Amino acid sequence: MASVASHPTSVQSSAGMARRPLGRSDLMVSSCCLGTMTYGKQNTEAEGHEQMDYAVSQGVNFFDTAELYAIPPEPETYGRTEEIIGNWFAKTGRRQEIVLATKIVGRSGMPWFRPEGAETRLNRQQIDYAVENSLKRLKTDYIDLYQLHWPDRRVNLFGGQTFRNFTDPYIAFEDTLEALNRHVEAGRVRHIGVSNETPWGVMQFLRVAEKRGWPRLASIQNAYNMLNRVFEHGLAEIAMQEQVGLLAYSPLAQGYLTGKYQGGALPPNSRKALFQRLTRYETFNADRAIDDYLALAAEMKVPPVHLALRFCDTRPFMTSTIIGATTMDQLKTAIGAFSLPWSDEVEKAVNAVHQRYPNLCP
Repeated sequence: MASVASHPTSVQSSAGMARRPLGRSDLMVSSCCLGTMTYGKQNTEAEGHEQMDYAVSQGVNFFDTAELYAIPPEPETYGRTEEIIGNWFAKTGRRQEIVLATKIVGRSGMPWFRPEGAETRLNRQQIDYAVENSLKRLKTDYIDLYQLHWPDRRVNLFGGQTFRNFTDPYIAFEDTLEALNRHVEAGRVRHIGVSNETPWGVMQFLRVAEKRGWPRLASIQNAYNMLNRVFEHGLAEIAMQEQVGLLAYSPLAQGYLTGKYQGGALPPNSRKALFQRLTRYETFNADRAIDDYLALAAEMKVPPVHLALRFCDTRPFMTSTIIGATTMDQLKTAIGAFSLPWSDEVEKAVNAVHQRYPNLCP
């Protein structure tokens, strides 16, 4: 694991940023994906445009967004992030240079996403509505990767530690995939993916796609970081064997792996200070694991951000690691992580901490 070239499917772009295939498609995406969920809430449109300009200049060709964004989800900011990206496309004319990913919300009771406050579901009617409106906001006639933000069925995600057997009826995989297939056939969507999904869910989509000749999943966007490696238990094998690679979100554990919250610190304008939405990374002993990873970064004489992001980037099942920033300094530091050398010694040191504190924050 001495360099990025050790990843089994990496090639180097002219800007030096590694690129990897998106699933079994012919699309090559940068190993660093620009996350955009702060645009329209913590970041202004001008700041979002500055981030996109810089990211592209550094070889990033992959943007990820969602109809849900900006975060936290509110009726006043619903769709605003997509609008900001669409305005950047209109201003720069660079749509063709970008692999654009967005998402449809899964099952929820948030009433502002659909007409008349309907419960959001992954059925044909709502997929049609969501695709049409995302295309309008993004000012484009196609989406490169359209993802299901979370499942229609109820599953134990977002920090769940124990199994729960949900028995609620859900939209059939066949119905959801058939609706997505219509948009692929029409050219509005090029490829499809899932997010916050389980091994069983991924295999069901693959099974239906093979049976019906419909589009197969190109990617899985799940949380993955040094505090949460549960992807390795089942999904990593699927990612490797089926070429449905991981798009890792929260690689910095919502900022905890940067060290900015160490010792109970609460920086002004941080997500924790503003929104109090970080409980996923505040579990028992998580602070000890974080301290150990921060100490390892100090021993290596590298920013903790670099250690955390490069750890994700060097996984053989990783397609792209999604970064997010609210300042340009944060963005530059994050993008700089992808050139950090990675050795067997660093790998062993990271795994040693993981063995002491395994998967504290699923």
